[in-house]
Amino acid sequence: MPNLLNGQPYNPQEVENRIYQIWEKSGYFNPDKLPQRHKKSFTIIMPPPNANGSLHIGHAVFVALQDIIIRYQRMKGKKTLWLPGADHAGFETQVVFDKKLEKEGRSRFQIPRAELYKEMLEFTLANKKIMEGQLKKLGASCDWSREKFTLDGNIVKIVYRTFEKLKKDELLYKGKRIVNWCPKHQTSLSELEIKYIEKTDPLYYIKYGPLELATVRPETKFGDTAVAVNPKDKRYQQYVGQEIEIETVLGQAKIKVIADEHVDMNFGTGAIKVTPAHDPDDFEIWQRHKNEIPEPKQVIDKYGKMNALAGPYQGLKVKEAREKIVQDMIQKKLLDPAKTDPNYKHNVATCYKCGTTIEPMILDHQWFIKMTMRPKNGRLSLRDLAVKAVKSGKVKFATKRFEKIFFHWMKNLKDWNISRQIPWGIKIPDSGTEDVFDTWFSSAQWPFASLMANKKNDFKKFYPTDVMETGWDILFFWVARMIIMGLYATAQPPFRYVYLHGLVRDKERQKMSKSRGNVIDPLGIIDIYGADALRMALVVGNAPGNDPIIYEEKIRGYRNFANKIWQASRFVLMNTEDFKLKTKPKLNQRDKKRLRELNRFKKEITKLMETFKFHKASEKLYHYFWHVFADKIIEENKPRLRHENKKEKIAAQYLLLETLKITLKMLHPFMPFVTEAVWQNIKNRDSKLLIVEKWPE
Repeated sequence: MPNLLNGQPYNPQEVENRIYQIWEKSGYFNPDKLPQRHKKSFTIIMPPPNANGSLHIGHAVFVALQDIIIRYQRMKGKKTLWLPGADHAGFETQVVFDKKLEKEGRSRFQIPRAELYKEMLEFTLANKKIMEGQLKKLGASCDWSREKFTLDGNIVKIVYRTFEKLKKDELLYKGKRIVNWCPKHQTSLSELEIKYIEKTDPLYYIKYGPLELATVRPETKFGDTAVAVNPKDKRYQQYVGQEIEIETVLGQAKIKVIADEHVDMNFGTGAIKVTPAHDPDDFEIWQRHKNEIPEPKQVIDKYGKMNALAGPYQGLKVKEAREKIVQDMIQKKLLDPAKTDPNYKHNVATCYKCGTTIEPMILDHQWFIKMTMRPKNGRLSLRDLAVKAVKSGKVKFATKRFEKIFFHWMKNLKDWNISRQIPWGIKIPDSGTEDVFDTWFSSAQWPFASLMANKKNDFKKFYPTDVMETGWDILFFWVARMIIMGLYATAQPPFRYVYLHGLVRDKERQKMSKSRGNVIDPLGIIDIYGADALRMALVVGNAPGNDPIIYEEKIRGYRNFANKIWQASRFVLMNTEDFKLKTKPKLNQRDKKRLRELNRFKKEITKLMETFKFHKASEKLYHYFWHVFADKIIEENKPRLRHENKKEKIAAQYLLLETLKITLKMLHPFMPFVTEAVWQNIKNRDSKLLIVEKWPE
């Protein structure tokens, strides 16, 4: 351990790895090996990082915040478990691996499935190993003996068990259903994996015999099975239930007019074309009118091209087909260009990963979970289970505004498509398909599955967990689904508190991206400034739910703070080497005032820690140590340390050493490395390691 008294400045590169080894060797990351005073359990399940690449700055945020919580609770005497893990990440990893294959001039569609899976597994496990080392560099004090991977055999068994339970409770259904299809990645996506963007497209008015209707997608007309109007629309009552003769670019045809309350009388002409295979709303209309209109007709294939039902337009991509069909309709006088609105604004569904326009597609063997229907036992629906848990306070959000967002999302919840047409993931136990589960289906079970799959009594000891800390951007993807599946599978909420952090931005408040060139590599930063500096830079000013601002100068400033802690501590320890406390020395009024102030400060920091206000606690600790302790208390007492009166010197030594020890304890969750390194240099320290020292009350 570096000797604080040798006069050298603080060197995090020399200190941090050695300190982490001391912690690991102590066994204190494992709740079973903590000292006897640690009795009541406190659990955080780490959101498992995707095992498909190095950790990024967003990972550093969650590591810092969760480690702060765990270290604080450990010092408070809790039997703390921070369970680490890694996520196979399904579609997310598939996208990363597809890019890797592209660079190598290969395509996954040309590689045998078993061989591809093996390659992806090796790729993922190699990344997982690297990632674990990176988490340690950030100071993560998690129990590595309990580390889990979402593809571990015992995790998969639990996922299958939940699937069977859903089936037994008739909350699962399988069939030929319309799904959100990404033509690039060749898989269906859930509603949550769709990114809607506003686009401006022409709104065309096309003739359907005696009727006229508006559409932005004339290329899907070959799949029309009906024309629909609102039953209250007097303009079309004479046509309802009738077959009308229409002229098309492919010749004469007949189509039935139906009435459905879904139709908006104020859109276009109030009459719409019904294309069940290419629009989810139209699919629902077909479901309601199966006895009146034909089966859906798919006219666009999985690659986003027109198929044989489109006649001469077969093989054209959607955009090309649209332009050609419009021109042909104009020639046949089936479309009046004078009526076209060229600036029609509407929301278009795109793949959240690649931006490709989603093509609604009807697929066989698609598994869906009923989110809003009651199970056959008559209990609450999956959605209502979660809503009740939050309304009753069984699950609390650290930031109330996210609670409101949660309720809004729940109100608009749809059934969940859990089938994915990719090779990577947990295979759905269904002989009729090779599909895998949506990764969020298995991840939704992570809090209880990771504990059930570990030591026998872990689930009983550590569930429900205490805090789920993660980014606000996956409130819908993951947090809400964990609440739903946790309650369904265990009858208990998976966690008591939800703490959501923001997305890291640069000093211009721009989102970090490779294209902008503003990405900060957390591991590279640690090599320069140390993990403590990065952690403080990410936490100070980072209120729950707000986007933290990070830039190199800020990190450098907290590296300077780490050095200030080192230098101020050196001064105190050098000047207290001969200090031996037998009885409390006689203190003057200023000493007593300083200790009263410190006592009030301890209580203030504790309150902030208990209410998840780490951004305020860290900032106040920074200012107290530097501007009160170092700048005032130490400076005020320098003359007393040289005083001829021994009692005066002892009083000053007591005040400085007591203040140093208490501030080190409070700073430890935030800056664990430098504080532990200083602690190791204190001769009459209370505990051998600061990591298990009692929090100052």
